Parts: sequence; C-alpha cells; structure tokens
Amino acid sequence: QVQLVESGGGLVQPGGSLRLSCAASERIGVGNVMGWYRLAPGKERELVARIGSLGTTYSADALKGRFTISKNNAKNTVYLQMESLKPEDTGVYYCNKFPNAVTWGQGTQVTVSS
Repeated sequence: QVQLVESGGGLVQPGGSLRLSCAASERIGVGNVMGWYRLAPGKERELVARIGSLGTTYSADALKGRFTISKNNAKNTVYLQMESLKPEDTGVYYCNKFPNAVTWGQGTQVTVSS
C-alpha cells in the first residue's frame, strides 16, 4: 500500500506562507486524485484541496485564492502552497488519496500564531 510522508509545516505568523510537501512511495499520477486534508483542533478532518490525475484542481471555497495544490508526477510529490495564513488555518495537514483514503501518514503540523 502506498505510504505518504508529509513535511513543510511549522510555526508562522498570520499573513505568512508555507509550502507543504507530500512524498508518496509509489506513482500518484495516473488514475489517482490526491488531496490535502486538515485536522484542526476540536474539528473533524476536512478536505482543503485536491488534484486530479490530469491536474484539475479543487479548493474549498473558503480557501480559494490562498491555498494552491500542485504535484510533480515524476517525483511522486504533491504540494500545498498556503498564503496569507490565518490562525484558523492551524492544524495538522495530511495528504491522501481522494475519495478513498489509504493509511494516513503522520501529517505535518501548521501553527499560525503571533
């Protein structure tokens, strides 16, 4: 089963930016939709963005214009560029297949705070 390793999180001030990476242990390009999910304190895990096998993207309405998902098929890596970060963006970010998730990775913590 594919293994997913997220990285790139950290502590950032409001208004700052981060770029998250998700390295997959196998090819993610053909036939796979990959998503970035967020688990915020006190909330359920939610999908924030996804990208199709041909590169078509979707972002949650509240995040459009701030979060951008992309991928590099040759590197089996999916990215999430996050701009203008807000305290409510704080949480653990995971990547996984969409909609049928496989085993979750450890995620990467994003903390937005001054």
